[in-house]
Amino acid sequence: MTASNSDPALAVSADTVVTVEFWIMSTDGEALDDSGGPVSFLHRGLDSLLPRLDDGIEGQAAGFEQVFHLEPEDAFGDYDPELLRVEPRSRFPEPIEIGMQFEGVPDDEDADEADGEDEDGDNALIFSVTDLAEDKVVLDANHPYAGMALRVRIKVLAVRAADPEEIEQGYADEEDDSDDVLDAMIESRRGPGTLH
Repeated sequence: MTASNSDPALAVSADTVVTVEFWIMSTDGEALDDSGGPVSFLHRGLDSLLPRLDDGIEGQAAGFEQVFHLEPEDAFGDYDPELLRVEPRSRFPEPIEIGMQFEGVPDDEDADEADGEDEDGDNALIFSVTDLAEDKVVLDANHPYAGMALRVRIKVLAVRAADPEEIEQGYADEEDDSDDVLDAMIESRRGPGTLH
């Protein structure tokens, strides 16, 4: 079932699949990111938006559009300096570039503790390379928007009843699974100190 099966009279509530577009901006209006087109999710499911945005669209129907102001605690959390690491460059494969990402740190003896894994190895932190020196690599596991107040413009395009399978699994079945921004929001809530 896709957004074309939308019910124009249906409001966003539990057990509905919502299709939206959104744009993320700094508080001074600088464009930071966007959904890259329509994205669909089970409202308040595993693939849902940030709780503050979920609250903001609750009870609304297709056509609703609004800009929400999010403080860091409602967005991607406060910046945590303990998630910044400087490691020897010899631990990393070459070539290494700024922007590359690693789950944990290669050959780290304290990987489970340092990377936020539980005893099952779940929830390892994703580190991004933020700076390079001749013999050092600077890594940051904070979300790129951590510590930032944001404005998010969201437009509800469609609302439909969720299928029983979607309700059971906790997320919407949609044809396009390339929702990078939505995936980033989802991943950010799984880490410590996040907005979800």
